[in-house]
Amino acid sequence: MEREWKSALYTYVNQYNRCEIDYRPQTSERIVTDPAFVLDRGERMARLDEWYRRRRAVPLRSETSAKIIRTVTESPEESVVDVQLYSRLFYEKSGMTHRENRIERERLTFLRQNGTWTITRVEREVPERRPPGASRPFQQADFVQAMNRPLLNHDVLRQGRSSRQQLYRRDLAVAYADRWWNAGNPAFEEFEVDCTNYVSQCLFAGEAPIHYTGRREAGWWYKGYVNGTEMWSYSWAVSNSLERYLSSSIWGLTATVVERPEQLMLGDVILYDWDGDGRFQHSTVVTAFDAGGMPLVNAHTVSSRHRYWDYQDSYAWTERTVYRLFHIADEF
Repeated sequence: MEREWKSALYTYVNQYNRCEIDYRPQTSERIVTDPAFVLDRGERMARLDEWYRRRRAVPLRSETSAKIIRTVTESPEESVVDVQLYSRLFYEKSGMTHRENRIERERLTFLRQNGTWTITRVEREVPERRPPGASRPFQQADFVQAMNRPLLNHDVLRQGRSSRQQLYRRDLAVAYADRWWNAGNPAFEEFEVDCTNYVSQCLFAGEAPIHYTGRREAGWWYKGYVNGTEMWSYSWAVSNSLERYLSSSIWGLTATVVERPEQLMLGDVILYDWDGDGRFQHSTVVTAFDAGGMPLVNAHTVSSRHRYWDYQDSYAWTERTVYRLFHIADEF
């Protein structure tokens, strides 16, 4: 069947790009008739306009390509399609041009009426808001931290490191983050909600020592699947557990909470509590700075590279969002 709705998809992507950089009311053909989407888009455009003004940044252009992931249903009159939107956003600040990358997914419902295809529904994934799956519900005990000296798991490290003091290699953490921002390293398990697993890998690539306890609720460690059993600590893969670990760890990988984002350095970590209820749901790693010295971050789940740290362009963000800014110790 010829996919006549692709012309509507092409128009949608063009409008998507315009809405990322031009926040005036759109006068072009309205390809989307979903009222909830139209309302949400208008509110988001107003918020982004103010956001860029506060940052003293000017959006320049957006380049988005759409990849069809799956055709859910298809008929001569209606088609439902999952698409991946790969965006490259360029903006200027203090005479410097910055670029950020994002990969998001949407489900679009196309309907043909009187020979014309329109998009009657837009469903967005907001996976940063979803709690990670687990083999059992998380309990308060998940956040208990063993206070013994860390044990280095040489099977995981594979490099025979000793427990003597060593430096955090921020350059290696950032290089790893940029290498794997849009894909999973096949040497590790990849989670449906993968942000903290990715950040932990970046810390590990920076030579942060594994704190292996053999208990999922304690330490900071990873061994993957062993004989069909999950073998990693909650702090390795769960944002809220990583926040508790970094807040309390006194051996091996340690961190200090700072008050202002400009106090962060490359390889530092930011945790996000979207609802302000004390439960952190998203993790990122600092990989660059903008012309004003504000951190830019990489993340998984919604794959992002050099994204502005406060995430106000995210569909997960709310006015209740609380941030935890962790400066990773320079020495272990």
